[in-house]
Amino acid sequence: MSNSLWNKMDLTGLKALLRSVAAGQLPIEAAAERIAALPYEDIGYAHVDHHRAIRKGIPEVIFGQGKSAEQIAGIMEKMIPQGHVVLVSRLAPSKAERLCARFPEAVYHPDARMLALGKRPSARKNALILILSAGTSDIPVAAEAAVTAEYLGNEVKTVYDVGVAGIHRLFAHKPLIDRARVLVVVAGMEGALPSVVAGLVAKPVIAVPTSIGYGTSLGGLTALFGMLNSCSANVAVVNIDNGFGAGYLAAVINRL
Repeated sequence: MSNSLWNKMDLTGLKALLRSVAAGQLPIEAAAERIAALPYEDIGYAHVDHHRAIRKGIPEVIFGQGKSAEQIAGIMEKMIPQGHVVLVSRLAPSKAERLCARFPEAVYHPDARMLALGKRPSARKNALILILSAGTSDIPVAAEAAVTAEYLGNEVKTVYDVGVAGIHRLFAHKPLIDRARVLVVVAGMEGALPSVVAGLVAKPVIAVPTSIGYGTSLGGLTALFGMLNSCSANVAVVNIDNGFGAGYLAAVINRL
């Protein structure tokens, strides 16, 4: 059996590792060394959760905001041997430049403010995640959802600037909306778009309020309250500007 399978420490990799030991293909000492780092790895300023991929099916994602480039690099170096795609969210361009210089194979997605290192998993078949944004100003949050879902192994398509001020723009994409298995709808201002979309489909709609809007949008609170009060019962809401959480949740739904 190839080492590449059991080097990836998710549930599949752990089972492959144990089969290799049982078949006499891997020494017990080597397997014990591999398993010893599974719960977490203490590097002083972080406890890197290597066990998360086994526990949840999705590895840890590094939250870049508030961490130095050196701290992020140190965490990445501990995660890379696990064999998963390493994702960093909320990463400023200045930090991304330094990390890309240190990890030349890393890819920075500036709209999403996310960095990815490693091969993107093959997309699940017949399980499209569609990301819709009400306005062009909502694209950074929508892009964060899209990049997250893509690197978690999903087919993702995006449609931007189809808000309720010109609702005919949304209806032009009805065939794509019908094909999606999960929809992520991103909107600021009054946050009306998720309710409209949810009224068109019998599928989960993940609503993402953004902080885009005028004074009484209250930094996204108006959109948040509007989405929480949606009359469409197939709407669930994540936190303001939380594109990552929406993309992650959409990926979890697609795994079921």
